[in-house]
Amino acid sequence: MRANCSSSSACLANSSEEELPVGLQVPGNLELIFSVMSAVMMGLLMFSLGCSVELQKLWSHIRRPWGIAVGLLCQFGLMPLIAYLLATSFSLKPLQAIAVLIMGCCPGGNISNIFTYWVDGDMDLSISMTTCSTVAALGMMPLCLYLYTLPWNLEEKLTLPYQNIGIALVCLTIPVTFGVYVNYRFPKQSKIILKIGATVGAVLLLVVAIAGVVLAKDSWNPDIILLIISFIFPLIGHVMGFLLAFLTHQSWQRCRTISLETGAQNIQMCFTMLQLSFSAKQLVQMLSFPLSYGLFQVLNGILIIVAYKMYKRILKNKHRKRNPSCAEGCHNKSTSPKETSAFLEMNEEVALPHGPSEPTDGHTALEPTGHVSPCA
Repeated sequence: MRANCSSSSACLANSSEEELPVGLQVPGNLELIFSVMSAVMMGLLMFSLGCSVELQKLWSHIRRPWGIAVGLLCQFGLMPLIAYLLATSFSLKPLQAIAVLIMGCCPGGNISNIFTYWVDGDMDLSISMTTCSTVAALGMMPLCLYLYTLPWNLEEKLTLPYQNIGIALVCLTIPVTFGVYVNYRFPKQSKIILKIGATVGAVLLLVVAIAGVVLAKDSWNPDIILLIISFIFPLIGHVMGFLLAFLTHQSWQRCRTISLETGAQNIQMCFTMLQLSFSAKQLVQMLSFPLSYGLFQVLNGILIIVAYKMYKRILKNKHRKRNPSCAEGCHNKSTSPKETSAFLEMNEEVALPHGPSEPTDGHTALEPTGHVSPCA
């Protein structure tokens, strides 16, 4: 029996009528693998990604936080709304609907920083958005959950993982601060650290995702509708984030960044909140969603990166055809991420008008043409 949470105000009170399988148990090492591995991955990864942050550009985002504001609107405006609409449209069971809504109200995850790096996004904006959304989650998570669960008459008391949010902030800000310092003092070495860290972080991300799914196999409660939602939810977030950034006249580089930040959620925070708020018997119906969401989140990100790399290659091939005289001389010449971003910005057929989020001090992806190799 499925309870439609949009039509019945007491649907969550009927959750006791659902017959939950008692034989399934939540594995004890599930929290351990995600907590320890995520903390290690987050610390090392954010240090390496922090090596890409420049103080001047970071200050520009803080001084004129239009990009951050758009990102927060996507994170705590679009994502909870999308979660609520998906839960009601698919007439989910009450506990499953709560799991989807909690995921939608979580702040952005660090996985978006990896994706942003591999699509030549604005790393300063990406890290700023992740930090700000995690801080804003202290107030926005309870507010969004309260507003969207009002029609459901929720009986269970949701316990917010404030300790988890605090740990996430510490694991985010301290490594990034060290990375910014290394980038300031040793700019050449920081590029090497960034490249190695982004590569190792991507591999470690896959290992954690696969290991988490394997170790949590006993917690899987396959539901085809829940799998469909976990697949389309991050995709909808990516698309809607990109569209909102586009409509607010963000640069193409920022559109990619905000898009990835919007669809990438903090899976561990969702896990923690579910475990603090519900019994092991109830978790049987709920834990499979954050597991599948995390898996599809990684797969979707990989597909986006592959599509972007193919798009970039097509643009470069077109550019070489237009300039055949320099194709051979520039064939083996490497380009920096900034040069690549500038090249892609200049080769977009549709130019976005500069909005208030793009000040004239040049902190966007579009660099002066003299910095770009003619055969980028």
